[in-house]
Amino acid sequence: MDATADPDRPPNLLADREADAEEDRPPGRRPSLPWPGLALALGVAVVAVLLQRVVPGLSPLLVAVLAGAVLSNTRALPASLGPGLQVASRRLLRVGIVLLGLQLSLGDIVALGGGTIAVVVGVVVLGILGTLAVGRWLQVPPALRLLIATGFSICGAAAVAAMEDTADADEEEVATAIGMVVLFGTLMIAVVPAVTGLWGLPSQAAGLVAGASIHEVAQVVAAAGVIGSGALKVAVVTKLGRVLMLAPVILVAGALRRRGAARDTTSRPPLLPLFVVGFLAAVVLRSTVHLGPALLTAASTVQTLLLAAAMFALGCGVRFDKVRGMGARPLVLGTISTAWVLEIACAGVALTR
Repeated sequence: MDATADPDRPPNLLADREADAEEDRPPGRRPSLPWPGLALALGVAVVAVLLQRVVPGLSPLLVAVLAGAVLSNTRALPASLGPGLQVASRRLLRVGIVLLGLQLSLGDIVALGGGTIAVVVGVVVLGILGTLAVGRWLQVPPALRLLIATGFSICGAAAVAAMEDTADADEEEVATAIGMVVLFGTLMIAVVPAVTGLWGLPSQAAGLVAGASIHEVAQVVAAAGVIGSGALKVAVVTKLGRVLMLAPVILVAGALRRRGAARDTTSRPPLLPLFVVGFLAAVVLRSTVHLGPALLTAASTVQTLLLAAAMFALGCGVRFDKVRGMGARPLVLGTISTAWVLEIACAGVALTR
């Protein structure tokens, strides 16, 4: 351990834990098993999922990441949790994203019509490009602005975590981007129904705006419930259309980074990570094979549990002092990005009506 470290500061579980454990481990002793950390992460995930049943619209992923951040910043957790939390933040995350593909049916998305599909693509492409441009102007670090752009334009916390490796982001940048998703996605639950109500949109058109602009699926469901009957289905399917854009966005981002690192083959990321290939395979499976409701419900539950466990593990790597040290610029970028994505969604609905 660093002799200059602050003894009152909780250790960073996802970056320092294994190094500390290695230093303190007697010679010849085997590395710690992952089960304690996995058990804790999955236990918190179960609680988060159950809490959603009590409070509909509350995202288990966001509850879990907040729980991890609060826990790791208020007490020093045992080093034995480190290996399991590493497994949860990496492997469980990837399996959860693969299972997320089973929620997507290409037939449902095509049924939305060309106009709605154009709105979805426009929100993702223009949302990302606009957020990156503003982030560059605000001098937000490149990895952080890519995470915020991806999370706000596609599917919130899951998109942030999926883009982590491609963006070469550190834990504080991931935590900051997820925090922005929590804050602004929650605000959008009230803002979108208010905006569409003042505009006088019918429920289906308002549902399209909600699905095209709000960050998390659970937040979309909550906003659609406020809008009223007729909004929920179109909102959710539109949102899932944005989720489908995760694969091509990661593909493009990976290709650009590989081109930038062309001279250094050791730093080149895979063009398309294996878990994204699995995600696409799950989408194809759902679209071509009849899967019973019971199987889809079970897959959705497992997917939510795995992603919530991964978010808890990521939260345990958060250092509030380092997040605060990034200043107000990420908050300004989140505000502008949210308004920009909502504006694109509203303009798209106006053009397609």
